[in-house]
Amino acid sequence: MFERIPAAPPDPIYNLTTECNRDPNPRKLNLGVGVYKNYAGDIPVLESVKAAEKAIWEEEISKNYLPIDGAPDFGRRVRELLLGQGSPLVDAPASITVQTPGGTGALRLACELIARNTPGARMWITDPSWSNHVQICRMSALGTHTFPYYDAGSKSLAVQDLYREVRQMPSSDILMLHGCCHNPTGVDLALEHWQRLARLAAQGKFLILVDFAYQGFGRGLDEDAAGVRHLAQAGLPLLICSSFSKNFGLYNERIGALTVLNLDAPVATRVLSQLKVYARTLWSSPPAHGARMVETVLGIPALRSQWEQELAVMRDRINETRSLLAETMQELGASTDFSFLARQYGLFSLTGIAPETVHAMRDRHSIYFMSNGRINVAGLTPDTIPYFCRSYLEASA
Repeated sequence: MFERIPAAPPDPIYNLTTECNRDPNPRKLNLGVGVYKNYAGDIPVLESVKAAEKAIWEEEISKNYLPIDGAPDFGRRVRELLLGQGSPLVDAPASITVQTPGGTGALRLACELIARNTPGARMWITDPSWSNHVQICRMSALGTHTFPYYDAGSKSLAVQDLYREVRQMPSSDILMLHGCCHNPTGVDLALEHWQRLARLAAQGKFLILVDFAYQGFGRGLDEDAAGVRHLAQAGLPLLICSSFSKNFGLYNERIGALTVLNLDAPVATRVLSQLKVYARTLWSSPPAHGARMVETVLGIPALRSQWEQELAVMRDRINETRSLLAETMQELGASTDFSFLARQYGLFSLTGIAPETVHAMRDRHSIYFMSNGRINVAGLTPDTIPYFCRSYLEASA
């Protein structure tokens, strides 16, 4: 058997990090992997998270397994964050939240649910999207279809092409939308787009799945959730895959959740029973430590307030970096207009930098990012932005 196993291609993002780690250049930059870095270039542990971890350490008396679907209080806190404290869906008996290993685990669990119960269904994925979306669907034997999302010329949403394609969706298919901070483009849906897509979903009777990995990194916790909350309030059956890697800085704790809303109570009971079976075979029971940190921070008002302040600092840092990068490019005489960077949100942007320039910047200046021009904006600081801009100008000349 082992002799017949073919070699799999390396993951492009992690392979980029491996190459960067080997590079001896002290000025090297890794703009590939999607992690938040502060102005010092560090990946911080939030003070609110440290305080929660200390409280857990002092009070914890057992390392027993969690239930398959996670702790009930964790699920409630997740729904409260997604939907707002006043939403009746937070405590609705038919509202389901299953704790998962990161947002990736939530996506995989959702794909299992769809693929096993709707033969022939396809996941509609934005063009472009996070590369792992297609891989996760394939591992669940779920078909995929890409639909227009990004206009590379204007660096904006391809609105009419998006609507035209979605109008043709079969009712058996699922529309995946990014809740905010679209990966890789940084171009988000406005509330009016969410409202239009909600009407199309109601007319076409197709399901919407929201990948919500960056709540709070765009405009704000409530602002970033406006689209999700509109879909929920519209009464549409809804799958939401959330992650706490970015907004809590809990990358290696692998904490996420799959939330299912607006089902009839008997249907919700059956859905939860199936999700537990799939989770049992995939990871058996979820990790406890990170979930308890999230639950503790969200459940203690003082820690919740501290976390929101820390999240605002991260968000402002990202948005300020975007503006500074665009301004520096202009000041140094770039022929390309990079002002679109300041109109986008989140960690990522498709810069439009050509593949040959990307490779030249890597070879000559040790600046590592994806060949399609996607950068992690938070990988740059005020000190490194001029170096990045001058390297780009030299490599593209």
